[in-house]
Amino acid sequence: MGENKLTLSIKKPQTLDTVKLALLQHAYQGTPESTLDFLENQIRVAASQGAQMIGLQELCYLPYFCRTMEQKHFALAQKISSPLQERFSKLAGSLGVVLMFPFFEERMPGLTYNSCMVFDADGALLGIYRKQHIPNDPGFYEKYYFTPGDTGYPVFQTRYGRIAVLICWDQWFPEASRIVSLLDAQLIFYPTAIGTLKGEESQEKKFKDAWRTVQRAAAISNGVFVASVNRVGVEGELDFWGHSFVSDPLGEILVEESGRKEKILTVNLDFKKIEETRRSWPFFRDRRIDTYQDLLRQAIV
Repeated sequence: MGENKLTLSIKKPQTLDTVKLALLQHAYQGTPESTLDFLENQIRVAASQGAQMIGLQELCYLPYFCRTMEQKHFALAQKISSPLQERFSKLAGSLGVVLMFPFFEERMPGLTYNSCMVFDADGALLGIYRKQHIPNDPGFYEKYYFTPGDTGYPVFQTRYGRIAVLICWDQWFPEASRIVSLLDAQLIFYPTAIGTLKGEESQEKKFKDAWRTVQRAAAISNGVFVASVNRVGVEGELDFWGHSFVSDPLGEILVEESGRKEKILTVNLDFKKIEETRRSWPFFRDRRIDTYQDLLRQAIV
């Protein structure tokens, strides 16, 4: 199979104006196997509550192993075609839900990515997104593990709507959210693993406010829904702060878990609000694309 087939957006008629979205905020359950069992149960619960789209957090069934640089963690990576993919493809199809499933991908030995599979409501794997922006900070040594993504910024046409996936550090780069919005995404989904390092507790409120603000800004500047799901729990020196939320195209918070609890967040998305918002705030109309050439330079000065 050619690489392009993994991320091809197949245009279908949109069938729903209002969609129920669920985000699964949780802690690592101790082992990958127990976390996968936990996730399957939570997905079933969310579907029983009427969720049609379900989003899971970054590296959802794994510990956040990027806290340290150790070769043994590469053994956690899996191929796209794997029992993992087969299990959750069948689950999505049996429940009739669209599922965004982040995972640690091995393309070949020595070439690994921080990725997300997108399953349609019939269980078909529509494609994957590979994280483009890779951080490297104390406690977040992702450059050791992940190759920068080569999928571009695909938008996946699902049974219930058009979804783009951008992963964690991608949140901070407005170019990424603008591209997927120009590709007509209705929802930008941000699976995340962000928290506070030991010794930085006094900075947490400032960091959290910036994290929330930059994603709300992406919703506002692009007139699109944004959903961000973050893990909870203490892993080594990192205390993941949760606070998963969904913003509408005006930046209004529709639902949020304002703490560190494990929770299924659900919310109805009225996609008609996208056109209504863009008619009032026509940012796309007023873009001056003839003046943006310098954005293609690493630095201007």
